[in-house]
Amino acid sequence: MGLFKKALKGSSSTSQYPAELLAVLPDDPRPWYRIPHIRRLNLILLVPLISAAALGFDGAMMNGLQSLPQWRSTFGKPEGALLGFMNAVYPLSKVIGLFPATWLGDNYGRRRPMFVGFLLLPIGAALQAAAQNTPMFIASRFVLGFSTSFLAQPSPILVTELAYPTQRAKITSLYNTFFYLGAVLAAWSTFGTFRIQSTWAWRIPSLLQAVMPSIQFAFFYWLPESPRWLIAHGQEEKARQIFTKYHGNGDHNSPLVDFEVAEINESLQRNTLDNHSNSYVDLMRTAPNRRRMLIAVGIAFFAQWSGCSVVSYYLTLVLNTIGIRDVAHQTLINGMLQIFNWIVAVCGGALLVDRVGRRRLFLIATTVLNAEFAKTHNQALGNSVLIFIFVYYFFYDIAWTPLPLAYTAEIFPYSLRGRAITVNYIGTYAGLISGQFINPIAMKAITWHYYIVFCGILAFLVVAIYFLVPETKGHTLEEINEIFEGPQVPLNVAVTDGKGGTQATEMEVSSDASRKV
Repeated sequence: MGLFKKALKGSSSTSQYPAELLAVLPDDPRPWYRIPHIRRLNLILLVPLISAAALGFDGAMMNGLQSLPQWRSTFGKPEGALLGFMNAVYPLSKVIGLFPATWLGDNYGRRRPMFVGFLLLPIGAALQAAAQNTPMFIASRFVLGFSTSFLAQPSPILVTELAYPTQRAKITSLYNTFFYLGAVLAAWSTFGTFRIQSTWAWRIPSLLQAVMPSIQFAFFYWLPESPRWLIAHGQEEKARQIFTKYHGNGDHNSPLVDFEVAEINESLQRNTLDNHSNSYVDLMRTAPNRRRMLIAVGIAFFAQWSGCSVVSYYLTLVLNTIGIRDVAHQTLINGMLQIFNWIVAVCGGALLVDRVGRRRLFLIATTVLNAEFAKTHNQALGNSVLIFIFVYYFFYDIAWTPLPLAYTAEIFPYSLRGRAITVNYIGTYAGLISGQFINPIAMKAITWHYYIVFCGILAFLVVAIYFLVPETKGHTLEEINEIFEGPQVPLNVAVTDGKGGTQATEMEVSSDASRKV
């Protein structure tokens, strides 16, 4: 399925890729996991992929903690606005951390902010585990949120800018599915500790938040810098060496490497002509960029307002409304749900993005989610609401888990990609923060009737996606620019030939012609 099929020329699975890319791909019939250089690349990409797990650990851990009497008694059984604030301070601090993380990544490399995150996150985990009162717990959540921004912001960009071209969409889509790896570990850690009759029932899961960043840091040395960042900062030879090692199998004359370097140079030169400043204003300067922004912010915000925030952060409250109040049952359901989510997000979503298409996955998922929410109008459903939760997540996971970040990363050109990811996260956290204040109040006041609100939201999203979101499959990362900008004129780009010399390369970009190197 998807990622596990043959990724090189000579396989029918490559038919969805552009002809100019297929023309320079090695003619190798083996699947990627039998090709050493691609296997090494995909293994080292696990370092940034696991960044999403640090975020997922928090969501599921907070679900688990809210079901533990030991945690509730320590902090005075928080509910309503206080509970909302204890959850909301995490994404709020992430928004604050995104701006220095973006500046650091754009100016000093995609790896630099990750290093900062590895240093700060264990401090936040230790503070939370040591919390003695509500203010200290809230402060620890702030430190955790701020530090994880330095992992979350550069990681999907590094994945999409390093990945092998025929696997870029799938691997970038896999990034957000790793949210559930952290969620699985957190859910089962709280299930394993809830029997401890002391505050260690919640302090142990809090400490475990530092485990995955520590694993990442152990392998961080071998993670290369983004070749696109290197070329943009005058270090083309280093970028070529990385491409040669991981994309060209050590061949300094690889046509694929020449094609990628030339295409990146052409795209960067065009970006320099189109964007005269280096600020967030560029995101809104032109009509194509405004469309990109509307899509990026819209899918980010409504990914949190399509019902998942009710089911995810307040699963305990949802279970209470249908009569499942036993701690063992609640933590067990949470653990099973996270495993289910991860399997579906990977197999039903991320690995199908090139075969099914991004736009079609969005439309299918959102249409079915609307139908599922409509069923909850009948309060006599009782325990079948639990079935609704699993069905809901199946269709949420095939699109709204893997695609928002991956789609944003690919539709923006290099010069805007870092800031676009930051704005996407801000849209996400705006949805999270507003939901975390509104959801507990609404759930307490009108219980299952609150689901009716999401029927209207999901119906609106189906229409918006149909008219606004274009399909991007079948294009290289640089070619996607044509979907928004239209036909481009040729540019002459000077590219090193891998032997110390340079050559002038004309990049043909038009609606009816392929790029040639």
